[in-house]
Formats: sequence, structure tokens, C-alpha cells
Amino acid sequence: MHHSNPDENRVLFITGASTGIGAETARQAVAQGWRVVLAARSLDKLEALAGELEPDHAVAVQCDVTEFEQLEAAVATAKERFGRLDAVFANAGFGAARGFTRESVDHWRDMVLTNVLGPALTVRATMPDVIENKGHFVLTGSVAGTRALPGSLYSSTKFAVHGMAESLRQELNGTGVRTTLIAPGMVDTPFFDKGAGPGALADEDIARAVLYALSQPDHVDVNLLLVRPTSQDL
Repeated sequence: MHHSNPDENRVLFITGASTGIGAETARQAVAQGWRVVLAARSLDKLEALAGELEPDHAVAVQCDVTEFEQLEAAVATAKERFGRLDAVFANAGFGAARGFTRESVDHWRDMVLTNVLGPALTVRATMPDVIENKGHFVLTGSVAGTRALPGSLYSSTKFAVHGMAESLRQELNGTGVRTTLIAPGMVDTPFFDKGAGPGALADEDIARAVLYALSQPDHVDVNLLLVRPTSQDL
């Protein structure tokens, strides 16, 4: 059974929501009637984004996805503010220069914790609510999670996320919860210090794909969306 507007009053929890794909997904979700919980480490950017969205449709929560207690607090805030939590976009992540002797060891450690442990902890903190509401998990992978790139530990972290999405799908099979892995190619976001170059995708292209997956009828689960620019070598 469908309500007249199934997205009305539904709540989407987004990590990595302060910039890029996360922020644009929040904008499109609110435009389609969702309420959004904006989670990231940068509270000032989150509050600015919440301020530009419809009143009472967004709440900003400072949250480091590598800290489970902060995720639990963010979920509690979501439920206090909106009464429920339906869908989760585990999108926080960052990259590193290619080359196994480049970047600092600390940068690597932070990246692995954010990109791999982060989505796992995000799922763990939100799973009871998502199961209760027969909701939806969306994880941000990458084209770099489908093929190894030279010297790229980032690529390894995204291979992990791709495996995680399928492990999660299997665990939740029969609960009514859906699982989507979104694997972007080159997107011109703050992820790239100097921009992704001409012909890259825009944040809104990936956000549109996320909302497509979220808007399917209950019996349809779009498991994998691999979205490349029309011209991309990798």
C-alpha cells in the first residue's frame, strides 16, 4: 500500500552531509518531502546547509563517524527532533594520494577508519530504527571499489565498502529493508583538491541516483548504481 506521498514525514540520515554529494542529496531529498539529519564533523557548514533548506525539514548534528558514541547521539537527536529514522546514506569518506609511500601514516589511518569502520558503525547505530521502519541503507562506494587503482589504498577502502553493502543486504534479507550501493565515477566535489576536471559528474547527478533508489516501490531494491561520466578511462 502506498500513501499519497510516501516520502512525506520520512527521515533520511546523511553522513558526510556538509559538502559534495551528501549536501546535494539533502537538498534533493527535502525537495521531495523528506526530513533530513545532516551529520558531519563540520558543524558550521552543516548549520549553513540546514538554514538554506525548508524550515523544520533539517537538523544539523556534529558527528565523527569513527566515534560510535557520536553516531548514537546523532540518532537520538534525529528521533527527538523528527520522531523516527527511515533511511541512512552512509556517505562520509575521503581519499589519499596514490602511492604506497605517499601521504602520512596518520592520513592513511584516518582514511581507513572513516571509509571502512565509519559506514559499519553508521549501520550499527541506525539498524534497529531502519529495520523497525522497513527502511533503506545507501552506502557510497566508488568506481575505485570495482577495480584496483595503482598505489591506491583509497581503492582498497572502497572495495571494503562494496563487500559491506552486499554483506548488509544478505543480513537484512527478509526484513523488508533495502540496500543500495552507489558507486560514482569522477565527480567534481571538494573530494578533489583541484577539481575533477572537465566532463566530470556533478554532485546533483549522484544525488539524483540516490533519490531514484530511495523512491522505488517497496518490492524493488536497486542494489548497485555505478554512475560514470560519459567519458572516463577508469
